[in-house]
Amino acid sequence: MPLRNLVLLLFILAITISYSQSTRFDTFGKPTQAEYKLNNYKPKPDAAGVILYESGNYYVASIVKKATIRLVREVHRKIKVLNAKKFDFATVEIPYKGGRFSPEEILDYKAVTHNGALQNFVPEEAFFEIEQPGNGKALKFTFPNIQDGSILEYRYTIVSSYFYDIEGWEFQHKLPTVYSLFQTVLPANFKYNHILYGNKKLSIRNSSIKPKAFVLPSNTGHVDSETNIFAMQNIPSFTEEEYMLSRQNYISRIVYEPLEIETFHGYEQVYTRSWDDVDDRFKNRRDFGEQLKKKSYFRRKLPNSILDIEDELERAKAVYRFIQNNYIWNGRYFNYGIKVKDVFDEKLGSVTAINLSLVNALKAAKLDAKSVILSTRNNGLPTEHYPVLSNFNYVLAVLLIDNEEILLDATDKQAPFAIIPFRALNVQARVLDFKKGSYWMDIKPFEQNIQYMNAKIAAEAQGQFSGKVNQMNSGYIALNKRNIIEEKTLQQYKKAHEKTKAGIEINDYQLEDLNTIEKPLKESYNITITPEVVGDKVILYPFFNKTYIAENPFKLKERSYPMDFGFPFTNTYLVSIDLGNAYKVEQLPKSRSIKLPNNDGECTVAYTAKDNQINIRFNMKLASYHFQPDAYQSLKKFFGSMVSMLKEEPITLKKL
Repeated sequence: MPLRNLVLLLFILAITISYSQSTRFDTFGKPTQAEYKLNNYKPKPDAAGVILYESGNYYVASIVKKATIRLVREVHRKIKVLNAKKFDFATVEIPYKGGRFSPEEILDYKAVTHNGALQNFVPEEAFFEIEQPGNGKALKFTFPNIQDGSILEYRYTIVSSYFYDIEGWEFQHKLPTVYSLFQTVLPANFKYNHILYGNKKLSIRNSSIKPKAFVLPSNTGHVDSETNIFAMQNIPSFTEEEYMLSRQNYISRIVYEPLEIETFHGYEQVYTRSWDDVDDRFKNRRDFGEQLKKKSYFRRKLPNSILDIEDELERAKAVYRFIQNNYIWNGRYFNYGIKVKDVFDEKLGSVTAINLSLVNALKAAKLDAKSVILSTRNNGLPTEHYPVLSNFNYVLAVLLIDNEEILLDATDKQAPFAIIPFRALNVQARVLDFKKGSYWMDIKPFEQNIQYMNAKIAAEAQGQFSGKVNQMNSGYIALNKRNIIEEKTLQQYKKAHEKTKAGIEINDYQLEDLNTIEKPLKESYNITITPEVVGDKVILYPFFNKTYIAENPFKLKERSYPMDFGFPFTNTYLVSIDLGNAYKVEQLPKSRSIKLPNNDGECTVAYTAKDNQINIRFNMKLASYHFQPDAYQSLKKFFGSMVSMLKEEPITLKKL
């Protein structure tokens, strides 16, 4: 990517950056001898690398020639490679905003691999631009000549007009960090809340006002500037594990939430004051509140066969199916400029467009419905104490019927009524009630999430066991499977399940009620098992089909953030084995039961043998789905014991 706009920086008025005496400021391209000699990071001896130093310097600059201002973000990062074979961070992607209107510009980028006196710079042609979801872009490159002891260093500058979205700074990464510095120099009339997340303390936190230090873009006067400096030292790596909400909720980072920006022309933009202000803002927006006034339009579009249904719940279900079947989701979440009439005609739309249409249609059917805003699981938890619009990136509908609130999302064609997509299961949401005022509501998942399996096999003369497996899936387990089938096609899904595994052959795979999404998804197939033979003994592992959770997802020594499964679930597995006249039981595993504290979960397995028939019942139930960090060891032990039951406890038979 050419530095076509480097000339822009020539017009930026120079800003003096001041550092306190205790603040560390490293010069690009000059690693120290101590950094070259470092071959092991004592706080984490097994680390493949360590971030030696990183700094973010964000400031607002006047561009006098254009009589405008820009937000400038300068970033510098230096990384030590300790184990090149295990180092997975050689490729870097630097995200920035694209789009037709006010795209950000990335300039002055440079990257180099230091190997002692040898420096390998990334050539200009090795930097390339890639597209990201939405209007996002990223500059991508890969460091060359990486070996044990290499020091990787890069820097870049992003010039932006998005003052409301400063982005803040992440101090914690997948690699441990020795020193991380973040500084902002902003006009004092740009007001932000500085919010520190995570459990690490700042080693430096300084704030100061410099009178009349910022020159107005018109070059006609000065205003005060505010400098804030934040630093952390010896920051541990953050290891992501399964069953967690967004890492943004837990990593050590500083967030700048815009409160109020008063421009130099006297215009004041207030971002966060009260929820009443938020309600008014959504109510008066042309692409939100105005789009919720299309009840008459949707009454004309809804068939009379739906409008004439007497039972309110059945009428609501029919409206939901009508909207669900009328649209195709375009993959976008929260977007601007929508018109629900146009989207209805195009039959293609974002989450916002489809679910605002759903609210209109429910109202047209004389039902009580409202719009709901929330943050998706991967976007982080919204701030409760004061409204921050950037927290929210998703829209649902809520139906109020028989004193019950039912969340609805018509974007997923495989989702039954009252089952919202997994991505939306993020603790709580804000209901926009434009008459009485908005309020928080808990996001409660559908509870009947079941995987039930029944297998009947019998011994054959050739030493194999064969039989049939029937399976029933409901709730989120069924929704996930239906989405996988839709994505892969039914034939690919069948082929993947019929693939022969070691000692197991599956064929005649059948599905039932695949397209009847309100019913459980049923699966069945024939199975042939070849057990292990040791002398006159036969070793048979009875749980030959995967349970909903088949591996222990928790492997860390300890975990400092919560576990969130999204929803409760039950997994039942029944196995009947007919030994006929071929075998007798030599040894059965022990029946046993394990429980989580507070009745949050239970796992049992029971073996019985009678008249050359073995019956096994395995049942695992997770009643709770959100656990605090202090429950980690209990969950780790629970799932470890469960995996032992499934994989490490065979039946021993003896040939007759």
